[in-house]
Amino acid sequence: MDVDKNESVNGVELTEAENELYDRQIRLWGLESQKRLRTAKILVAGLGGIGAEVTKNIILSGVHSVKLLDENIVTEEDFCAQFLAPRAAIGKNRAEASIERARSLNPMVEISADIESLSTKEADYFANFDVVVVIGASNSELLRVNNICREKQVKFFAGDVWGMFGYCFADLQEHSFVEDVAKHKVISKPNEKVKTELVTASIQRTLNFPSFGAVVDFDINSPAYQKKLKRTGPALILLRVLQEFREAFNRDPCYKTRDADISELKRIRNEITSASSLSDEYFENVFAQVSPAAAVVGGVLAQEIIKVVSKKEAPHCNVFLFDPDTCCGFVETIGLN
Repeated sequence: MDVDKNESVNGVELTEAENELYDRQIRLWGLESQKRLRTAKILVAGLGGIGAEVTKNIILSGVHSVKLLDENIVTEEDFCAQFLAPRAAIGKNRAEASIERARSLNPMVEISADIESLSTKEADYFANFDVVVVIGASNSELLRVNNICREKQVKFFAGDVWGMFGYCFADLQEHSFVEDVAKHKVISKPNEKVKTELVTASIQRTLNFPSFGAVVDFDINSPAYQKKLKRTGPALILLRVLQEFREAFNRDPCYKTRDADISELKRIRNEITSASSLSDEYFENVFAQVSPAAAVVGGVLAQEIIKVVSKKEAPHCNVFLFDPDTCCGFVETIGLN
């Protein structure tokens, strides 16, 4: 949501009801940031557990509208983390099943559903949004949508959760934001003992982000990256293995075929890397979407969206990874200038 695309917030006025509802947020990040949120149109493609978490948080933030896109039906597996779809909705479309509870979160936000496949959507469709979030897609589809978003100057996010592992990625292209920087200011007079006070100054910054292709092309076997594994862990390698599995089988590892799928995951790992850091134990925790992981990763992803739209605070640069072994998250910078 850069200056040249959606900076017409001066003419936007919040209603009395909106000022009351978003009072705490306005105190936190300011009226202008809330106005930017008020005009934002978001697409969330993929309504699994992490998609539900992202949807909840951005609706509560007070965006203009959210489009829920998902062609899949609700299954029992969704109830590990997908809290927007009721249990009575098994067999129904996942986006449509999520609308009622989503609308109840904030009646001031326009929410609609699209039950078509993401793969059928062409460039003009994505141009209707300020932010596009794609969850549960293959690398090839993520690359396709990301390239369209770059062409249309739309902010792009990707994310996913497998069991207790998850990630999110941001391509913000050229992104400007305001960051509050604390500095010590000298307040003492000459010849007096030096006294300082802490003051906060708002600084405008601009960053240029690479596309998702930088993640796909990243060399996980490079000596420089291999040296980092003891410190960061092999979460990025695990992401590569899981995306390769999805690309090969057009699905994710399933608990119903657990042993066979773990064997395939090991085979893929052995083909793409010789690193021993990604032990077999990691593959025990990549089935379904476990609620705590969806809450953490979805919360981080939603917060990044809010930061980007409001232009308040520095965004993550540019891949957030949640390690299932340590249950800790960290940011990996890939291809960022």
